[in-house]
Amino acid sequence: MRIVFVGPPGAGKGTQAENIIKKYKPVHLSTGDMLRAARDAKTPVGVEADKYMSAGQLVPDEVIIGIISERLKRDDCKNGFLLDGFPRTIAQAEALDKMLSAANTPLDVVLELKVHDDELRKRLAGRGRKDDKPEAVEERIKGYHSITSPLLDYYGKKELLETFDGIGTTADVFARIEKVLEKF
Repeated sequence: MRIVFVGPPGAGKGTQAENIIKKYKPVHLSTGDMLRAARDAKTPVGVEADKYMSAGQLVPDEVIIGIISERLKRDDCKNGFLLDGFPRTIAQAEALDKMLSAANTPLDVVLELKVHDDELRKRLAGRGRKDDKPEAVEERIKGYHSITSPLLDYYGKKELLETFDGIGTTADVFARIEKVLEKF
C-alpha cells in the first residue's frame, strides 16, 4: 500500500499515521526524519540539505525530492509506504509521480485529514508548544491552505484523494480511514 497523508497542523495526522502503521505495516516516511537521517549519514543530498537546515531556511524542492528518491529505492519500501510531509507542492507531487511511474509502483491513495480552522486553533493552543503561539499558528494554517489546496485538486483529478473528517475520537477517525484502506 502506497499512501500520501496530508492534513493541517493539529489535525491528528501523527496519531492516525501511527494507527495506520500498526495495522497495515507500511514504512513511515517522514520528510523531517529523512532530512535529519540524510544529514547525519552525510549523504550528498543530506549535506546539501544541511546547508539550508542550519541556516533555518526551507529546504528547496530539488533537495527534498532527492532525499525522497534515495529513500524510495530501499528494499523496505517495496511492500508499501506512508509519506508524511511530502509532497507539499505540485512540483513535488509531479516529481513523486515520475519516481513511482519509473518504478512501476503508483500511489494507491492520498488521505486528507480535514479539520475546521477554529478547531485547529483550539487544538494547537492546547498543546503548549513554544511554536504554537497564536501568530505562528495562524501562519501555519494559512501556509497549509495556500500550499496544499492546489495539491488536493491535483490528486482529486487523479481520483486518488480520500478526505476524512478529523473530528471525533481517535478510534472514530481511524474507523473512517480503515474503510478506505481495506480496499487495498
